[in-house]
Amino acid sequence: MSTTDGGTDRSLGQLVAQATTDLSALVHDEIALAKAELRQDAKRAGMGGAAGTAAGMVLLFSLPMLSFALAYGIRTWSHWNMALCFLLSFAASLIVAGLLGLVALAFVKKAKRGKGPQKVAASAKQSAAVLQNAKPHPRVVTGERLPALDGEEKSAVV
Repeated sequence: MSTTDGGTDRSLGQLVAQATTDLSALVHDEIALAKAELRQDAKRAGMGGAAGTAAGMVLLFSLPMLSFALAYGIRTWSHWNMALCFLLSFAASLIVAGLLGLVALAFVKKAKRGKGPQKVAASAKQSAAVLQNAKPHPRVVTGERLPALDGEEKSAVV
């Protein structure tokens, strides 16, 4: 049994081998797409982690300087007790750290909300649908001789 494809005869074995090769290439391409999508989600999560780290570093290194400057500024403006001025300065630092933490949390939530390899899932569903519709259509052959791969003919009586 052979089929004509573009003017050349191809055996059933060759067609099956070509289909297997194509299916293998499709699976490899879908795996590569899944890796790319997961890499993108990891990159977003990394950006959120970097923002959180930056928030902590800014708070850590600027807190003493900011606290002193703000406390002396409040003292100059209000003539209040110095301890109260430092307490207000600390409260302002906590507010800034809280805002930076909210920015970092927003990045992390966005990364967790990542939809994963959606394109791969859709492509796999589409491939499965196509493969479900591609059912073999057996041909009933009675008394006909078919050429065998090893050169001798075999009977195809069903």
